Amino acid sequence: MPEQCDPRPYDALLLLSFGGPEGPDDVVPFLENVTRGRGIPRERLKEVGQHYFLFGGVSPINAQNRELLDALRKDFAEHGLDLPVYWGNRNWAPYLTDTLRTMVHDGHRRIAVLATSAYASYSGCRQYRENLADALAALRAEALPVPQVDKLRHYFNHPGFIRPMIDGVLASLAALPEAVRDGAHLAFTTHSIPTAAADTSGTPADHTRDGEGGAYVAQHLDVARVIADAVRAETGVDHPWRLVYQSRSGAPHVPWLEPDICDHLEERHAAGVPAVVMAPIGFVSDHMEVKYDLDTEATAKAAELGLPVARSATVGADPRFAAAVRDLLLERATAERGRTPERCALGSLGTGHDLCPVGCCPARAPRPAAAGADWRGPAAAARA
Repeated sequence: MPEQCDPRPYDALLLLSFGGPEGPDDVVPFLENVTRGRGIPRERLKEVGQHYFLFGGVSPINAQNRELLDALRKDFAEHGLDLPVYWGNRNWAPYLTDTLRTMVHDGHRRIAVLATSAYASYSGCRQYRENLADALAALRAEALPVPQVDKLRHYFNHPGFIRPMIDGVLASLAALPEAVRDGAHLAFTTHSIPTAAADTSGTPADHTRDGEGGAYVAQHLDVARVIADAVRAETGVDHPWRLVYQSRSGAPHVPWLEPDICDHLEERHAAGVPAVVMAPIGFVSDHMEVKYDLDTEATAKAAELGLPVARSATVGADPRFAAAVRDLLLERATAERGRTPERCALGSLGTGHDLCPVGCCPARAPRPAAAGADWRGPAAAARA
C-alpha cells in the first residue's frame, strides 16, 4: 500500500458529533440528554426547545453529518483509502456507545476519531473524550473487546477548513449591495463559553487568567486574521473585523465571553458602519445555533436596525474539508507508525498536539477521558 494512503494502524474512522432532534417529540428528550445532571425542570426545557419547534422540531445537524459521511466515504474511495467510516453522537441517535458496539462487532480494534468541533475547549474536546471513556467502559461491562480510540488533532487552522470559509466570506461580500460592500465590517462568530472555561482551554501552557480566553480565544483570533488577510489580498479592500460570540446559555451572573453578536450589530450600526458580514468560523456546519442565532435572531436585529447583513457559509460537507479529514487521518497514522508526517496549518499557531496532555481543557469535576495522556484505560476508569 502506498505510504500516502496507508491508514495503518487504524481500521476505521468514527465521526463523533453532538446530535440533535429529528422531530417535535424528540426535542425535550434530546435536551434532557444535553442537560443531564443539572436539575433543569422539564417545563424549562420546553421553553428552551422553542428554537427547535420553530424548525419543526428538527435540528439540521444530523442531516449535515449524513452529508459529511457521504463526502468522507466518496473522498476515501476516490483516493484509494480503504477504511470504513462510522458515525456516533453524544446526545442523540445514533448514540456513541451503540456505534462503538457495532464497530467492535464488525471487528474494529483501532479507531481514529474525528470530533465535529475544531477548537480547544472543555465542551469541544475534553467532554468528547469523557464520552469516549464512558462508552468504552460500557463495552467492557458487556464483556466486549475494548478498542483503542485516538482523537485526531484540532483542525481549526487546516487549509481544508479555512479555505472554504474564506470563499464563504468573499461570496457574502459579493452578495451585499455594491454601495455598502467596501465599507462592510466582518464579524467572526463562535459559541460563547464561560470565561473560566475559556481561560483553561488548551494545554496548561495555554491557560490564562481574568477572562483572556486561553487557547479557545487565541485559536479563533488566529483563524479570523488568516481569513481577513486572505479577503484583503483577494479584494484589495481592508475590511475591519472583530471576534464576537453567540448562543450564550448560562446563568446571568456567570461571566461568559463577549460581545454578543446582536450587541455588536447595534454597536456597529451606531458607529455608522454600512454593512456587516457574519462569518460563523466556530462551527463546522449550519446547525441550529447558526440557523437560529444568526439566520433568525441576529438577522432580525439587523433588519430592525436597518443594517445590511450577509451570513457566510460554514464548511459543512465541502470536498476540501473531506480531504482535510483524510489528511488528518493519514498524518496521525504515519506518526503512529513511527514516521514523521507532513502537517498542514495556516496562521501562527502551528499544528498542535496529537495526544492531549495532562491538564488539557480540564473538566469541571474529575472524570476519566479517553484518547489523552492521562487515560488509564477502561479497566482503571471503571475503578476510578
